[in-house]
Amino acid sequence: MAKIKTHKASAKRFSVTASGKVKMNHTDRRHKLGIKTAKRKRQLRKGGILSASMTPTVKYLIQK
Repeated sequence: MAKIKTHKASAKRFSVTASGKVKMNHTDRRHKLGIKTAKRKRQLRKGGILSASMTPTVKYLIQK
């Protein structure tokens, strides 16, 4: 039986915590930063937890 390959693009962007949640970095921090408020940029700096509905999909893609 063939094994399912890891989706490398997703594996670089997401990681799974010990409790099974999926960690991610926020987007919109690359360019045009002068338009965005300091509060918005500060909040985007922190990592985030993926929503419960998307978690199974991403876990399937980055399985090891």
